[in-house]
Amino acid sequence: MLQNTPAFSSFSAPDLVQMKDFYGTTLGLPVSETPEGLHVALHGGLQVFIYPSTTYHAPEHTVLNFIVEDIDAAVKELNTAGVSMEQYPDFYTDKMGICRNDGTHPGPKAIAWFKDPAEHILSLIQEK
Repeated sequence: MLQNTPAFSSFSAPDLVQMKDFYGTTLGLPVSETPEGLHVALHGGLQVFIYPSTTYHAPEHTVLNFIVEDIDAAVKELNTAGVSMEQYPDFYTDKMGICRNDGTHPGPKAIAWFKDPAEHILSLIQEK
């Protein structure tokens, strides 16, 4: 029924100025502003719409995943831009904040989590 229907993801944030700076400047993604909120363009034509909220509560789950070829290089680049990786007690992460999979567990080869200014959890995933 929906296989040929365009779609996008959305989430709210308390401060769109901070979000525009983070997604546009820090992450280097194309961001456009409308009266309703921000449109963040992702690779492949996908979009995320970020809209303002005065009753915002940060979610406790990952809202956006970025697939990268080299997670070490991606983490270093984000660190250089001032972004820190998260540490979660349920996952072993190395000193770079990367949870690595030696193939004995399901899931990607490596994953690292970080947050935007509104505390949304984002991730970098290296599949191979």
